[in-house]
Amino acid sequence: MKAKIFIDGQEGTTGLQIYERLGGREDIELLLIDSEKRKDVSERRRLINSADLVFLCLPDEAAIESASLVENSNTRIIDASTAHRTNPDWVYGFPEFNKEQRGKIATAQKVANPGCHATGVISATYPLIHYGLLPIDYPLTCVSLTGYSGGGKSMINDYENEKTPQMFAPRMYGLNLKHKHLPEIIYMTGLTRPPVFLPVVDDYYAGIAASISLHNDMLIGAPTANDILEKLLEYYDGEEYITVNPKLGDGMLESNWGEGTNNLELTVSGYDDLTLVTARFDNLGKGASGAAVQNMEIMLNLEVIK
Repeated sequence: MKAKIFIDGQEGTTGLQIYERLGGREDIELLLIDSEKRKDVSERRRLINSADLVFLCLPDEAAIESASLVENSNTRIIDASTAHRTNPDWVYGFPEFNKEQRGKIATAQKVANPGCHATGVISATYPLIHYGLLPIDYPLTCVSLTGYSGGGKSMINDYENEKTPQMFAPRMYGLNLKHKHLPEIIYMTGLTRPPVFLPVVDDYYAGIAASISLHNDMLIGAPTANDILEKLLEYYDGEEYITVNPKLGDGMLESNWGEGTNNLELTVSGYDDLTLVTARFDNLGKGASGAAVQNMEIMLNLEVIK
């Protein structure tokens, strides 16, 4: 029997991307809401409780409201918003986080899909904490360059239809240094000192290059860049979607790498004294809808369809 899937908030960027990724599948049944009733709480409640799995592609407050509409123990949820990512009652939807996370997702009733920038920073940072190389009080600095699609429909429209001269150049934002993805980064990595995190949006559609900068003499055991590379290769060995470039970075790294896929690649650059670890992936793929579909496949034990 096909699993029934409902996307609450299908009209947004992530919802549309999930819909497109699910459109050709024959192992699920998509439950669709009449466009005139997409804000009708009664109709949404009915569809949510008719589904085996619901994607919440909504602003935080609306996602919290939708989650409260579940009235049975069969409906499972994947929330793409920020609302539940640090809630211990929800499982963080990053299967490659550690060896146990995929199993937790498989049996979870409620899964919080990771943020795009957070995916990059956590994938580069947590393995080094796991291996005892990166102290949890390390003064971490992160810069994350992203395409404009991460800003949703409004920003996409601005860049594609109402572009100002300022939009032709990279633009730093989150300058209060309290970006909404920081809480989940701290929550999942166990860092006790908030990272200095700077996001930058640029004039291209999709892709993220998230980098962490490290002074090797401040790491435990003063590992070289090559030592760090070897540990990351070991940590992600056998993973389908996360790979590590086996050579130290050289030349240039384009930030739109992996566009249209659910892949993430880590590149280590540097030498004995300084190291840069960069995660590159599609902010709409592994950073949003691709990760959500991957979590769905794990939760419902469905075939992986790339």
